[in-house]
Amino acid sequence: VASLPLTRSPTRAGAEGARNLNRLGDVQIDRALEGLQGWVREGNEICKEYRFGDFAQAFRFLTGVAFLAHGADHHPEIWNVYNRVRLRLSTHDAGGLTARDIELAQAIEDFL
Repeated sequence: VASLPLTRSPTRAGAEGARNLNRLGDVQIDRALEGLQGWVREGNEICKEYRFGDFAQAFRFLTGVAFLAHGADHHPEIWNVYNRVRLRLSTHDAGGLTARDIELAQAIEDFL
């Protein structure tokens, strides 16, 4: 966890932020999901459920996700019961899925 970003990145600033707030089309979403094993589209969100050996492992994972999300200034909906974690990503400001959601999902997968 020590290698995770502790400060927010300026992802919303300038042209980069504008690009990241553009809604993705169905083809773009489908193509992105091909590279994100286990992530599925549910309406205007992408979701994934994880299972860990116990609560401590699940909570360690959630701590890492919290640092990643905070660093990206993009926060998922999180559900946790014992060893199960479910994440839902959507860019509410854009009214759907954007590159920010795909980028955070990829960062979470890379963290595992």
